[in-house]
Amino acid sequence: MKKKIIIAIDGHSSTGKSTMAKQLAKELGYVYVDTGAMYRAVALFAMKQGFIKSDFFDKQALINSLDQLSLSFIFNETRGFAEMYLNNENVEDQIRTLEVSAQVSVVAAVSEVRRLLVAQQQKMGEEKGIVMDGRDIGTVVFPNAELKLFVTASAEIRAKRRYDELLAKGEIVSYDEIFQNVVERDRIDSSRSDSPLVKAADAIEIDNSNLSREQQFELILKLAHERIG
Repeated sequence: MKKKIIIAIDGHSSTGKSTMAKQLAKELGYVYVDTGAMYRAVALFAMKQGFIKSDFFDKQALINSLDQLSLSFIFNETRGFAEMYLNNENVEDQIRTLEVSAQVSVVAAVSEVRRLLVAQQQKMGEEKGIVMDGRDIGTVVFPNAELKLFVTASAEIRAKRRYDELLAKGEIVSYDEIFQNVVERDRIDSSRSDSPLVKAADAIEIDNSNLSREQQFELILKLAHERIG
């Protein structure tokens, strides 16, 4: 029986980490966990409670309400991946909007939020055989992961990918607005005091600016098989 490992995929927003991680987990028969969805769900919760708006954030009110949060992933056979549930409500589509994207980095910078979610994420990985993507998986959540990847691409290319994705969903969006969101999220993610986005010293960097999804997948699958042995 092949040994099971932990695969940690970190990187900037809109680099396709989640798509890559889902595909890799499916190929290996591993569990996939989208930690970004967890932070997005907390941001959605804060927005619904009125704790955060474009010009306002009551951080303490969010902290005081964290015990009211229940997050879970439930596999959807039709869509082929596990969807995010917030307090037993399927919020998979709600958390992917530009409005939530604009608030998620601010919420993710709250230490109490990070502690809560990191503890949940570490519990999910106790049995190994897991692919997890996010911002601090290889540095904080699983510093001893057997394979760490750090995915990046230019801000312009990432904004274009996000723009095309939202257009395909029928949303009316502005490329300039999305580009500014990508740049601002990079700034917040990389400069926050708690678990900033940094490349782990032993992570393999993949710049996918000019890679097709097929080329990228072949590369990471080869790396995974090398580590599994």
